[in-house]
Amino acid sequence: MLPLREDSQEEGICPICQECLKEAVRTDCRHLFCRACLAQHLEKASASGVLSCPLCRKPCSEGVLGAGYTCDSHQKKVCLFCEESRCLLCVECRVSPEHKSHCELAIENAISHYKERLNRRIRKLRKDICELQRLRAQEEERLQAMQFQADCRTHRLEAELERQHRARRQLDALPQQRPGQLEDMPAEVSRIPGISRAMIQLSSLVTELEGMAKKLDASLLKDASDLLNRSAPEQLEAIYPNLEKRINESLNQPPQL
Repeated sequence: MLPLREDSQEEGICPICQECLKEAVRTDCRHLFCRACLAQHLEKASASGVLSCPLCRKPCSEGVLGAGYTCDSHQKKVCLFCEESRCLLCVECRVSPEHKSHCELAIENAISHYKERLNRRIRKLRKDICELQRLRAQEEERLQAMQFQADCRTHRLEAELERQHRARRQLDALPQQRPGQLEDMPAEVSRIPGISRAMIQLSSLVTELEGMAKKLDASLLKDASDLLNRSAPEQLEAIYPNLEKRINESLNQPPQL
């Protein structure tokens, strides 16, 4: 590793990685570091029990890392994620009565676990979106077929009236007959916008899930858990009721011609 340089602070460079500061944190001695770089340094230093600024060696507490790296109660480095309470825990939090019987994961394991869950949910929602696209196309084809049938009936009626030289008033009445012939159409038409809205909402969820999976770290584990709950199948009922049932029914239903 390159030697630490104090003059790099004026350039907005982290003295540890010597790159532009990312999520900069300032120690009590006023030195700036990338949050991840300082967290890694303090994690190694905690083994010796002496936490100090890597630049000037003055005492430094883990609390300098801020939320997502230290617990609020004890100001100690977090090392676990509690799945029941969906919060980060330090070693002292773990033995407290509040979390004694809870399921906890080491932070690295929790990040890996939730990243895999996010990716599984992304795959599931993408599949649902594809099925909705197919379902919408099916509804559009059915609607076009009904429109074609109605047009054919109208043309046949017009031809018959012309052949029989019916009164002009009967020909004038034809436009009023069309709505009756298309009385089944409104139900078909109303489903298409609903499917389109559901596709937009599911696509938005996929974008959120992809963004979360890409940037997931300890500080975002709770947000990841919340997002997984929000995108769970039972929650999607509000977006498109009986989605799975309608998809399965459409797979077995031939188009109406």
